[in-house]
Amino acid sequence: MTPGAGAMPGKGWASSGGANLPESCPCGGGRFAECCGPVLEDPARATTAEQLMRSRYTAFVLGDSGHLLRTWHPRTRPNDLTIGGVRWTGLRILDVVDGGPGDTRGVVEFEARYRADGARGVMRERSVFERRAGRWLYVEAETK
Repeated sequence: MTPGAGAMPGKGWASSGGANLPESCPCGGGRFAECCGPVLEDPARATTAEQLMRSRYTAFVLGDSGHLLRTWHPRTRPNDLTIGGVRWTGLRILDVVDGGPGDTRGVVEFEARYRADGARGVMRERSVFERRAGRWLYVEAETK
């Protein structure tokens, strides 16, 4: 259920010709077409760990499990991913450690608000990212 971690399969939303795409980006970072939209089309466009984290949250909102799997490190990626039953309603970035264009590792701490079974909730996570072959990938949730 974690946005840092990973239901339209693949790029189904992209091939819809823009139908039903949000004007504002679900991650709260501006216009979808200028924020997470380009990263959902091509994950290599994420130049920072935070940018990839925001695109993964947006993928959860849009149900794009294909993006989540493509941006998950092969060492920790599940074979299959089914998402649903949760409506993600907001993202707040709490902390970013490294994860810049020149880094190989980064951590993004966030809170994601949601609704499930008529109840509201907040999920908090510190997501670990690594750059592999020039691309940022989600590795795991950091445990304390």
